[in-house]
Amino acid sequence: MKHLVRSLVTAGLVLGAATLVTPGAQAADAGAGQAVYAAKCKSCHGAGGEGNAAIAKMMKVELKPLAGTSEEAVKAAVTKGVGKMKPVAGLAGADVDNVAAAVKAMKK
Repeated sequence: MKHLVRSLVTAGLVLGAATLVTPGAQAADAGAGQAVYAAKCKSCHGAGGEGNAAIAKMMKVELKPLAGTSEEAVKAAVTKGVGKMKPVAGLAGADVDNVAAAVKAMKK
């Protein structure tokens, strides 16, 4: 009986550790991403990802609609920046994944 309990505890610890170190082990949450998007992205990219025309004109850029943008492209833009867009300060890890999921959920 002791051996069985020890084996179960060990298996639980190994699986728990694997979950902590496995990237992408947790599914992204588009709902949580919408809240982050509203706080960090909406002012430039618009509520539905259509782009803010005034910001685009001021920065002399074309803001293409975000709908249909790959999750990888969103993550790269948020973490590294793209064009005149700087990396988004204060976003990392799950927040980046969640924003990418929220953009993926946007209607074309």
